[in-house]
Amino acid sequence: MDSSQSSSALSSSTARPAVAFLGLGAIGTPMAEHVAKTTDLVVWNRTKAKADAFAAATGARVAWTPCDAACEADIIITCLPSSVEVEQIVIQTDGILEGLRPNAVLVDCTSGHPAVSQRIAHMVRDKGGFFMDAPVSGGVSGAQAATLTVMCGGDAAVLERVRPVLQTFGAKIVLCGGVGCGDALKAVNNALLALHIWSTGEGLVMLKKMGVDPAVALDVINASSGRSNASMNLFPERVLTRAFPNTFRLALLDKDVRIAADIAARTETPAALITLAGELFARAHEHLGENVDHVAAVKLLEKLAGDVVIEPGAGETLMLDAHT
Repeated sequence: MDSSQSSSALSSSTARPAVAFLGLGAIGTPMAEHVAKTTDLVVWNRTKAKADAFAAATGARVAWTPCDAACEADIIITCLPSSVEVEQIVIQTDGILEGLRPNAVLVDCTSGHPAVSQRIAHMVRDKGGFFMDAPVSGGVSGAQAATLTVMCGGDAAVLERVRPVLQTFGAKIVLCGGVGCGDALKAVNNALLALHIWSTGEGLVMLKKMGVDPAVALDVINASSGRSNASMNLFPERVLTRAFPNTFRLALLDKDVRIAADIAARTETPAALITLAGELFARAHEHLGENVDHVAAVKLLEKLAGDVVIEPGAGETLMLDAHT
């Protein structure tokens, strides 16, 4: 498809596009709820009962397969755990490619891998459609409040076509570069998050061993140059309270940091800290399991240090293998 065909195809989009949303997870569900308020929405989820409940609450229609969802949509949004699941529902029998309309746009809001997004983009273009990676940041609370940051990789004209839909759940929408650039920026952002969590945990354990109350330490750090989102929000809300509400799974942060480390290797960029963060969070994921909050990685650090930031509450145990 040449540039003149692309411009013509994009300019022919309707004022109220039909939208399909695939992936009703913790973040995807509130995102889709916002989309449903302003568009004709069809939804698909791997667990159909969840899609049925969503449709009953919002008036959206339920598709039986990704192909069925794509057949009804001008804009298709995917929001899944990783690029593995996205590529699977794109290429499988009864997948997105099978039902893709001419000139339709596939917007992947998954925190994905740039190389996989580029591969999917080629397949979508070969079918006469358009692709944009658009991972989001802001967590479940940001999705609920429609204040997500959306990091887009693709063509500017494609972004302008889908912007009204993205604005239903995103407060900051940025074109980061070509396809894969949104994924790359999200991976680096989350690698920095991981570094902030681990380094803040190290500092607080160290200070506690010196006799500094962790709450006092955070109060000072948060009024000083060492502050971060981890110190200002995550540690007071989760580590000091031992709440760890699991709004973003450790397994997903581990995946994102590994993507960042892989990008560093592919681009031959020295990235010792990001590589180390990948190793540390892979170890935390291995020992703490699949269904714990990302900030719970601090529990492994505490175990290794032989102390905890705040003593666990009654009944809490650190479920770690002895060799940690």
